[in-house]
Amino acid sequence: MSTPNGKRGFFHAEWTGGGEQWQRISATAMECPWIDPEFLDEERQNMTDAFFRQEYMCEFGQAEGRVFSQESIDAAFQDYEPMVV
Repeated sequence: MSTPNGKRGFFHAEWTGGGEQWQRISATAMECPWIDPEFLDEERQNMTDAFFRQEYMCEFGQAEGRVFSQESIDAAFQDYEPMVV
């Protein structure tokens, strides 16, 4: 229904922790017989490896150009016990 758009958002949340009510089916472009391998080779040459993997290989990758990973951003919003010195 969609390609991954980084390790964030609705699709990532449901794919990684949406529970048993979801059936997860992953099909890469390489597995689809109606997608010409020559087309995929051309696409691979015209985009970054990370973007190709996101669009055609069903991978939730890091958003390009970010200073901090999604995991670091998520961790910053967690509740922690105050440090006692």
